[in-house]
Amino acid sequence: MKILLTNDDGISAIGLRALAEWSRKLGDVIVAAPKHEQSGRSHGIVLHQSYEIKEIPAFSDLGIVSVAVDATPADCVRYMVDKYGASFDIVFSGINDGFNIGYDISYSATCGAAFEANCAGIKAVSFSASRGTIPQITKHLDEVWEHINNNGYLDAADLLNVNIPVDHKGILVTEQAGIFYRDHFVNVGGDMYKAQVYLTRDLRGKFDLRYDADAVLSGYCSITPLTVKKTDKEALEKMKR
Repeated sequence: MKILLTNDDGISAIGLRALAEWSRKLGDVIVAAPKHEQSGRSHGIVLHQSYEIKEIPAFSDLGIVSVAVDATPADCVRYMVDKYGASFDIVFSGINDGFNIGYDISYSATCGAAFEANCAGIKAVSFSASRGTIPQITKHLDEVWEHINNNGYLDAADLLNVNIPVDHKGILVTEQAGIFYRDHFVNVGGDMYKAQVYLTRDLRGKFDLRYDADAVLSGYCSITPLTVKKTDKEALEKMKR
């Protein structure tokens, strides 16, 4: 299996290193990741400026070629597809330092890289963990990957979004939840503002395990099939009628 790794926390992030150490036993691995952190860049790409793309020895100790791209995670995938064609069997994105659940998926550049892989006709899996817990959750990667394969999830879906809590209670197939926080903008001086996050729900309340946010906040690993296509099919049928 030919595997492309990327992330949005940057090529030096511990989550990417953990993913590289694990995934090399699955096949031939190459890394293309942002030179600097690109969190929250979604599926964004750089259109009007040139940017540096340079092979560096970040993973040479693992026998893995790595390329630092001074642009977004989606740009990393775009470059590798242009260079190698759609010859990769799969793209792994992550492990992100922080969950990507609910509407956060729309902002996530970890998921954005996976979406870009799908645009190129390549299957993808994005991995995320609770902030600061990546060293602890890597022990679950074998179990999660075995679960995905044994159940044929990648036969059914082109993109899986995986969120892994520490010492999870089990693995659930979920759908994307809605919003669970909003931003309050605070004036920090002059015309400068900073967004402060606040929760919109009581985390002690009742959870609905059909949804990724509820499953993860309840201690379960969630696997959510996603799609690049954004057509509202229900609305489309109503409009046609």
